[in-house]
Amino acid sequence: MSFHIKEVFVKQASLKKIDQRSTNITAAVFLAPTLIILLVFIVYPIIDSFVLSTVKWNGISPNKEFVGLNNWITLIKDRFFWEAFRNNLVVMFFSLATQGVLAIALATFLDATGKSGRIFKVFWFLPYLISSVAIGFLFKFALDPNFGIFASIIRLFGGSASVDLLGRPERALFAVMGVVSWQYTPFYMVLYLAAYGTIPVELYEAAAIDGAKRSQYFWRVSLPLLRPTIVSGATVSIIGSLKYFDLVYVMTRGGPGSATELMATLMYKESFVKQNFGYGAAVAGGMFILITIVALTVVTALNRAEEL
Repeated sequence: MSFHIKEVFVKQASLKKIDQRSTNITAAVFLAPTLIILLVFIVYPIIDSFVLSTVKWNGISPNKEFVGLNNWITLIKDRFFWEAFRNNLVVMFFSLATQGVLAIALATFLDATGKSGRIFKVFWFLPYLISSVAIGFLFKFALDPNFGIFASIIRLFGGSASVDLLGRPERALFAVMGVVSWQYTPFYMVLYLAAYGTIPVELYEAAAIDGAKRSQYFWRVSLPLLRPTIVSGATVSIIGSLKYFDLVYVMTRGGPGSATELMATLMYKESFVKQNFGYGAAVAGGMFILITIVALTVVTALNRAEEL
């Protein structure tokens, strides 16, 4: 009798192994295309970029001069790179402060209005649907000190002084950040609005029965439940701010001077304008390292704050 019981257990164990092996093979087959794409388009370019940072190359010549860590030493001493990194940090904190707050405010309004706020939802989401390059050209002409919308309004009211927002170093970065926030706030608005949809209606009904006002419900119920989404949104905003390129390059090309220079615009100029691909790769590598450090630091701090 015991022999038959052992035989049954052995058969069950072998069937589990076969089933597990079949599951592993199926998972490998379905994951293989994704892994191949990640390796070819993400992992390999990162590795190749670090390899390229050890050479001096103009991007055309078949000969690459090996220079070791010279590009990295130059990068560490390059004040323009650190100024660009500082500008990226300014953009990052400004984006967190403006896009996050405005998006939550708009999402709260849309959640409170329900179906009657559909027109606002469509209207407010339009900026995100427009290409960044198109927005850059649009605002570049709109902020022109001679023919832009602000100059036209000033002349309409009889004024003569022009407002040069993009041509003054102390104003240019804030003007660009305002446009960036205008474009990307709708994305976070939809993100937080979706998070509002996961909050049970019963919680609001219970709060209303207890006599809670709408503001109290927001601070005591909605906001705590939105924290995981806020952390996710902040993470996306941080990474996007540190690698931002297209709109800034179209509007100012990093100028005037280096007032709006970002790490990505500096990398582009070094690689494709100055044709110094080795140093451009070093800038890209520095971007990768700094973005990883900053993102991990801020996200860890946000997660700890959420746990508290």
